[in-house]
Amino acid sequence: MSFKILMIGAGGIGAYYAARLAKAGHSVVLTARGEHLTALQSAGLRVDYEGEKLDCGLPAVDHAALVQNYQPDDFDLVAVALKSTATGPVMKELGDWLRAGSVPVLSLQNGVDNEPLIADVVGQSRVLGGLAVRIGGHIVEPGKVFAEGMAQVVMGAWPQADNQNDTRLPLLDRLESAFNEAGIPTTVTDNIRYELWRKLVINNGVNPLSALTGLDTRSLTHHPEFGKIVYGMMAETVEASKADGVNLGQKDLDEMFDLISNFNAIKTSMLVDKEKGRPLELDSIAGAVLRRCERLGIPAPYTQTVNALLQFQESGDHSVP
Repeated sequence: MSFKILMIGAGGIGAYYAARLAKAGHSVVLTARGEHLTALQSAGLRVDYEGEKLDCGLPAVDHAALVQNYQPDDFDLVAVALKSTATGPVMKELGDWLRAGSVPVLSLQNGVDNEPLIADVVGQSRVLGGLAVRIGGHIVEPGKVFAEGMAQVVMGAWPQADNQNDTRLPLLDRLESAFNEAGIPTTVTDNIRYELWRKLVINNGVNPLSALTGLDTRSLTHHPEFGKIVYGMMAETVEASKADGVNLGQKDLDEMFDLISNFNAIKTSMLVDKEKGRPLELDSIAGAVLRRCERLGIPAPYTQTVNALLQFQESGDHSVP
């Protein structure tokens, strides 16, 4: 079955998955802006996936052209691959357009707070939670993207299926088959919040510290001191999950630390953003952990310290208040 997919956000993650799906015969429309959009429209999308070239000419539009030229139900799926800092503003910008249709919306983003923002706009029954696993990717220049890793996807009905008659379930089965056939290793879970929190364990462990130190994931996890901090920030994330009733445990902590320790030595997305002077997803990652630890009344000294240092570094205002 061929899908018509709108990919909101053509950065490293969104562009890679879009290219894979397009190569497999699916119809994909990208949204982008600025020089990246201009390059996509004039020269097409060029993806370098660990030396494999995935070049394709896909329709690319900004949000104004999207609203003008398309209806939401022109698509079988809307996938959101934006930075989590953009979720709220884009849902506000496209809210009226999205509400005019019934198309399901899949988040492929960092953090655990994107799906609630999407659900506020389209309703829970149209929301699919998702995450990109073991993938690194970024725009190297307008129209060109580099990606690496196994690039898996996990998706599921958010926050869970209403019942066995939930219309999202057969769609998820079809998407799982289509993504796998396109070369994207994909699984469907009946507990997507659990999977989202497991990824946040990794993201909080390495993203803020990598942006603070400039080190890649392998350098951090194998460093005699920074490795302890990574593990500590991961442990605090495990505790924070209990505020959402997810209740991760020691097994999850050790599995996630082992996974990132043995993964490719990659620059985290937060480090890339810092180097390029872009806003950091700090509030969506460390902030999400700190808010929940505060709610639970438990300390999170590793996350709090790294978060404070990075905020201080980013603010440029080094005066004492």
